[in-house]
Amino acid sequence: MATEEGIVIRADGGSAIVKATKTDACKACTARGSCHVMGGGREMEISAFNPVGAEVDDHVLLSFDTSSLLKASFLLYIVPVFALLAGAVAGHYLTLSVGWDPSIGACVLGFLSLSLSAAFIKARGNAMGKKTAYQPKIIRILR
Repeated sequence: MATEEGIVIRADGGSAIVKATKTDACKACTARGSCHVMGGGREMEISAFNPVGAEVDDHVLLSFDTSSLLKASFLLYIVPVFALLAGAVAGHYLTLSVGWDPSIGACVLGFLSLSLSAAFIKARGNAMGKKTAYQPKIIRILR
């Protein structure tokens, strides 16, 4: 579980915007897509789930659940590769059995399955993004 410190700049309901300083650990973090760097500097804004009820100007500790990030990364990077390969293999053998050029069938069915996987990923990604398990969380108010 990755953690980061920051200051709440906006809080509304169950979420908050936290301003944090970008560290060297950010380069390897898989959650860096949910952080928005401000003005090209080292400060960034992070939209976080706020179960502890932090208020504006509170110094807080953020947590990023790495297992959820691994699941999201698998969906984003591995599923399209498998879809492309499965579609290409299926297209090859289907067109071979019909007597057509297998490379054209592999290409067409491969890209068709890749397109379908992109639609699946978008729908699944939107559903995952609404769950708090895939969002940074404020776990403690430091001061």
